[in-house]
Amino acid sequence: MQTPPRITVEVPVLTIGSGPSDYEGLGSQVDALRRQQGLHLTLLHIGVLTDFARDIAEWTRGITTAEEATSQAVSWLEGLPVLAGFTGTSGRLVLLGGGRVSGLEVEVPPHVRDYQVSLVKALHELLDELLVDNVDDFILGSRALGFRYPHWTPHVAVGRPKWRGRGPWDIDPLAIEFGESRIRNRQFLPGGAGEVRPDQDPRPPRTEGAQ
Repeated sequence: MQTPPRITVEVPVLTIGSGPSDYEGLGSQVDALRRQQGLHLTLLHIGVLTDFARDIAEWTRGITTAEEATSQAVSWLEGLPVLAGFTGTSGRLVLLGGGRVSGLEVEVPPHVRDYQVSLVKALHELLDELLVDNVDDFILGSRALGFRYPHWTPHVAVGRPKWRGRGPWDIDPLAIEFGESRIRNRQFLPGGAGEVRPDQDPRPPRTEGAQ
């Protein structure tokens, strides 16, 4: 049975460094270097939507059903503002996923951090509407959300660690161009989400600073 896809809000990586060789050069410091196409920076992880809805139903002891949670979560996701593309920089590799993944730690502009904070605030508001009490405890305890740390560290996963140790490891600074934010696996949202009429603009309004 195929595992349902995880839902995240992310920005895709468009370019790293001044050309393909800059990214390929990371292969001397990272094992199983991932293809550059498909790299992304996660802004908010929702996880498998059915798991997220089940977590809410269990936390509220059925006051909010999984069906209600799913419906409202989809509407909420579809209504999120779009963050315009931006440039970040990275100067070191860090360990992620309990040490199993190597990633570029990314310095992002202040407005990107503000946007990420706004996503977490909006998630709080959604959970309030769904009658979740002790929202902070729910966020940190939800298996679907998977919040391991209270603070967000912008990063792009690129492969597996080549060396033992905790890191981080310095690298030559790299400029990273990111595209505008999007919902990963949007086409799998229930209720026809992601299907757009010809006369309908699929993109919510951009945040401040959009081009």
